[in-house]
Amino acid sequence: MPIYEYRCNQCQKKMSFLVMRMNAQQALSCSSCKSQDLTRLFSRFATVRSEESRLESLADPSHLAGLDEKDPQSMARWMKKMGKELGEDVGEDFEAEMDKARSGEDQENDESSE
Repeated sequence: MPIYEYRCNQCQKKMSFLVMRMNAQQALSCSSCKSQDLTRLFSRFATVRSEESRLESLADPSHLAGLDEKDPQSMARWMKKMGKELGEDVGEDFEAEMDKARSGEDQENDESSE
């Protein structure tokens, strides 16, 4: 029983539907505006990897190229990659902080407070 993703052509919201049978016609409608004008999207899929495989990938020296522990932007990129590689949901707060570090906002704020 696959889950299909759709985008509403009226309000542009994205939604998912569980399809019980492929040959059964379902009347799908947007959960937000109730429009039936939906476009099916190509969904992402996951591959199953062992924890050992993920850790090996992080330890690969080629992935550490360009990493500068004194550069917040470099560290933010690496932390984001590490979170994705480990399959952990680091949360929106973490993502926002990493984006700020990559853009240099924190560094600018630290320099202006001195």
